[in-house]
Amino acid sequence: MRVENCFFCGRPAWPSKGITFNRNDGKSFRFCRSKCHKNFKMKRNPRKLKWTKAYRKNAGKEMVVDSTLQFAARRNVPVRYDRELFAKTVKAIERISEIRARRERIFYKKRMAGKRAREVAAARKLVAENEHLLPRLRGSEKRRLAELAAERGVDVEELEREELAAKTSSKKSKAFGGEVRRLRVRTDGGVEEITETLGGHAIGSDMDDDDDDDEDDMDMD
Repeated sequence: MRVENCFFCGRPAWPSKGITFNRNDGKSFRFCRSKCHKNFKMKRNPRKLKWTKAYRKNAGKEMVVDSTLQFAARRNVPVRYDRELFAKTVKAIERISEIRARRERIFYKKRMAGKRAREVAAARKLVAENEHLLPRLRGSEKRRLAELAAERGVDVEELEREELAAKTSSKKSKAFGGEVRRLRVRTDGGVEEITETLGGHAIGSDMDDDDDDDEDDMDMD
């Protein structure tokens, strides 16, 4: 059983799955799904689409030069059947897959090395460029925090960060569970209590202030 690769994205196209397109000149193209077939008919370049193997190899995100990749090369050479050779080949395939998986993990670790440092450097650069947009403390608040830090023996910068964090957290609204209760006076003189949630739904309950009048009416009846 031969498993061919998709002509567009490079994924394996299993037998009886996918689409095969035969051109007029006799060349056949194998596609793993209709998505690849449609992009091929639209004459899109697979090197410019991020979900294809060609893009990942061109961007240096996958191994390109490795000895384990040569075993997957297609060879149209007929070999006489030998049971011992077949058993050795099956064992070699398992071993090769283990070696390739280990080398891919090492390649990924090397590629992602220093990513955290680059992200921190980019964040610091962004903060330095847009420092005027950050919230600041007033002079009186800074003096108050300096006095408080001198009394407690704590660093002033830590108190300033805590103060700014408290201010920003107080301005944020809760995502779930927030309810606001309001009283609304109706035209007939009654009072209606409305519970509003963040989703915009209102739950109303009637509360009449003239309960005594209603009781008097019932007594008169």
